Amino acid sequence: MALAGSLRAESARTARLAALAGLVLLLALAAGGCGGRPDLRIGAQTFTKTKILAEMYKALIERKTGLDVKVIPDLAASPLVFSALDRGDIDLATLYSGEIFNNHFPLESMTKDRAEVLRQAQEGFDRYYDFDWMDPLGFENTYAFTVRRQVAEAKGYRSISDIKPDAASMRFGVDTSWLERASDGYPAFRQEYGIAFARAYPMELSLVYTAVKNEQVDIVLAYSTDARLKAFQLETLQDDRHFFPPYDASPVMRKEMEERHPGVKEALQPLIGAIDAETMIGLNYQVDIEKKSEREVALAYLKQKGLIPK
Repeated sequence: MALAGSLRAESARTARLAALAGLVLLLALAAGGCGGRPDLRIGAQTFTKTKILAEMYKALIERKTGLDVKVIPDLAASPLVFSALDRGDIDLATLYSGEIFNNHFPLESMTKDRAEVLRQAQEGFDRYYDFDWMDPLGFENTYAFTVRRQVAEAKGYRSISDIKPDAASMRFGVDTSWLERASDGYPAFRQEYGIAFARAYPMELSLVYTAVKNEQVDIVLAYSTDARLKAFQLETLQDDRHFFPPYDASPVMRKEMEERHPGVKEALQPLIGAIDAETMIGLNYQVDIEKKSEREVALAYLKQKGLIPK
């Protein structure tokens, strides 16, 4: 179909551009960048939320410690951020507890319990990588099944299980890689929920929001804190069988850096547990939809909360 072909072409183009951008940034980090190295470097993925958070970290750390802090934005994906953190090319970043499932170290158990996943992340990355994995900021960035709000209200959809009677006639827009993933992809999902959609349309994840908004598909797999959920009036369905692993966001820093600059952790402490999913969606909305800068949004939030002077 024309829809599937155009979406696949755009997805391939986006993936190539992301890979090229990641390579360029990786080479720049390895070379040490231009000019003198700042006291502390914060890495951020291409996602708006991580760039907003990086600007919050920078503002709080500079105010509390007087350190010179530089944000390195648009690192293509979490694996690139992790590698840069491990090598010492950056000192601090936002990562997610579900990172433990990416074979960084042996797991004690393959659990989906949020507290247990966090414990294994904190203890494992401390032991194997000498990272300080702080407590969560308060929101998850995980997959979420999403439909148009008017459809959810008309059909009474609140959870994933609610769509089961209609799934066989629903068109499904989905991140390409998720279709084949073994532990938390489509085959495992079908087995867990007993749900199979009429047809799946693989596409770059950023395209799913427009596809469901324009009624090209009926349901999509989205990110739980994306601004387009609010902008396009989309409703996320509760994962009532707890299929997806938890992905709680935390600041993660090199302990070597923390030992050199002990005030950094204290500076970030006011953010711990303070940013829930609704707040993060709202902050993303200001950047992605209202076209404010990440720094502008970050500073306004910190001033609103009384964490920096107005």
